[in-house]
Amino acid sequence: MSDLNRDPVYVISIAAERLGMHPQTLRLYEREGLVKPARRGSNRLYSDWDIERVRQIQRFTQDMGVNLAGVEIILNLLEQVHALQIELEEMRQHRLPVPMLDADPPYRR
Repeated sequence: MSDLNRDPVYVISIAAERLGMHPQTLRLYEREGLVKPARRGSNRLYSDWDIERVRQIQRFTQDMGVNLAGVEIILNLLEQVHALQIELEEMRQHRLPVPMLDADPPYRR
């Protein structure tokens, strides 16, 4: 999803049509903080990245039965994993030592 275009180009009616959903559902997702379209005055503008994020939300809710609170947790965790993957790749590119986990964690001592 990271290589999708983030330029805001679709008004809410077009985004909703592309997603096969009612614009009110997009507004709900925005109120819940699951998607953050750009604003130009009072218009919401969605990017291809936003559209794919909503498709991901649809998969969680419709295909897997996850409620919106669960979707928020999953999306936050996925973002954290992605950030850690980027950090790890940067460390590898700079040949910095990657910290290793303690073989005997303190909670087991």
